[in-house]
Amino acid sequence: GVRDCLLLATPTTLIAVLRAVAYGWRQDKIAESAQAISKIGSELYERLSVFADHFSGVGKGLDRAIETYNRAAGSLESRILPAARRFTELGAASKKEISPISLVERSSRTLQAPELVHDQGRAKNEKR
Repeated sequence: GVRDCLLLATPTTLIAVLRAVAYGWRQDKIAESAQAISKIGSELYERLSVFADHFSGVGKGLDRAIETYNRAAGSLESRILPAARRFTELGAASKKEISPISLVERSSRTLQAPELVHDQGRAKNEKR
């Protein structure tokens, strides 16, 4: 029987062999699942890294927009409104009043999570 890869088995031996095979299959399935989880985790981390770069760009854009808005509001107050007041003093102003404009003092939140803080040595133009 050994030459033909056949073994005689009692019911007890057969059950033990079947349990061993089932255990092996379970372990194989666990290993496959672990590999799949590892692959998905790596992909997610890579995507998170790209998203963080995009998110950083959005934050910088918001900061630039706020800075530009505040400069424009400052120019309005220091250069345009004084000239408009002269019209009022000369009696040539419109009856409609100029709506008040306030400076935007908010800025975007700075992210502090270690995963989102870039190393100084990292290339700025690194593409993902």
